[in-house]
Amino acid sequence: MPDAFPPEVVAAHTAAGHWDARTVTDLVRANPPDAVAFHAPDATLTWREYDDLSTRLAGRYVAQGWKRGDRLAVLLTGGALTHVAYLAAQKAGLVTVGLGPRAGDAEVTHVLRHTGAVALATRREHRGRPGKEIADRAGVRHVELDLDLPPSTVERTTGLGPDELFFINSTSGTTGLPKCVAQTMNVRKYFGPLAHAAAGFGADEVVASVLPAPYGFGLWSAHLVPAMYGFPTVLTGEFDAGETLRLIERHRVTVLAAVTSQFVMLLNHPAMATADLSSLRVMFTGGERVPYERAAEFERRTGCSVLQFYGSNEAGPISVTSIRDPRERRLSTSGRPVDGTEVRFTADGQLGVRGPGCTPGYVDDDAANARLFTEDGWMLTGDLASLDADGWLTLTGRAADFIIRGGHNVSAPAVEAAVGAYERVAQVAVVGVPDEVLGERACAYVVARGPLTLEDLRAHLAAAGVSKQDWPEYLVVLPELPLGPGGKVDKSALRARPIEAPTRLNS
Repeated sequence: MPDAFPPEVVAAHTAAGHWDARTVTDLVRANPPDAVAFHAPDATLTWREYDDLSTRLAGRYVAQGWKRGDRLAVLLTGGALTHVAYLAAQKAGLVTVGLGPRAGDAEVTHVLRHTGAVALATRREHRGRPGKEIADRAGVRHVELDLDLPPSTVERTTGLGPDELFFINSTSGTTGLPKCVAQTMNVRKYFGPLAHAAAGFGADEVVASVLPAPYGFGLWSAHLVPAMYGFPTVLTGEFDAGETLRLIERHRVTVLAAVTSQFVMLLNHPAMATADLSSLRVMFTGGERVPYERAAEFERRTGCSVLQFYGSNEAGPISVTSIRDPRERRLSTSGRPVDGTEVRFTADGQLGVRGPGCTPGYVDDDAANARLFTEDGWMLTGDLASLDADGWLTLTGRAADFIIRGGHNVSAPAVEAAVGAYERVAQVAVVGVPDEVLGERACAYVVARGPLTLEDLRAHLAAAGVSKQDWPEYLVVLPELPLGPGGKVDKSALRARPIEAPTRLNS
């Protein structure tokens, strides 16, 4: 599977009006230069400053002697520097490999080796650790990033185009290792007009995106769509419910982008009772099941409309709800399929899609692409769904073995592999258990070799460099695991068990 699309696909989507010739650089430069682009913890930047700083950083990249199309990994918490780094790479002709800010050493090493990244770019310190130490552990060169950049002119005049591979982000897979998803600018820009139509954007919107920037939701809501329409964007370093409420109030935010668990945390925060959220008009959410009652409560307490895109890193936007939809439909379905995207169902009810928001595929992973795409080019989502006579899409389950925690797809086999590598574990099965805030948490059912606590597992997983989102948060030790008729562990029986005072990781 190629990293970008063949000319006939580009021509078809361009002719249909879904793709165009603009790059992110073009979008940035089309905005009023002295208007604010970002309100962020590390800087407030105008569009002119954003453009200038990214050009300066691009000059530093070019001076390293890297070739056009080389891949540069970026590991940052949120802020203006993140988007400067992404834009600088595009200007310098480099492909950004976006790493989630909480990625553990094992994930960082795997992604960098798989993508062949030439270096790892971080701040001097990343979440309390020297960035160079992280790069050294991964065996790659380190590049230190900050916003104190001397003037520079990009010598390489040909940056990346809108239909070239420009970004690679990782996503959970069923093999226990993250897969690397290829993105073009036009694939991600496809969200823009869809979001505009769904939310009824006006000229004076203020967007707040509180999501990790390198994943699909964060990428379109903070890097692409505001640049397309010139909206100032409020960013956070890492999500904090109380700080998010203060930012919405301070900047009079009108459009919030947050996964379900984040808006539930806002509802649960004591400051929710007194924060002035009257400016908020729309919240885009999703990434996991949207609980009807909590979404309805958010609407009642803020006066905004809760909307969702259903989709994924691989599929892009599949369906969307709109401010024009009745509340019952907005909050109980995934909306209607978006313009330009086709859907169909397999014999067992799994949803397949194709359209201008779909990735060209996983990077350098033929086996994974063979599972992702059917022979006739449809992408399989791993979701079970139904479409009613009026065109409303409703999800009914998962075909793949994932736990959706706070909008992040946690691979149950990945957690099982990490836990099973511990010498005190004889057998393990991992399932999702319901959680009021995060949707689901991972519970490890274990047959142990002697005494075993979750603190023991925490120490083992930390030492192994396993990303924290892939740690189990509940531990239940059993004398044996239930087996189904075929001799495999019966996970449905485990899911049906009551969780009776298990050990839980409180972090």
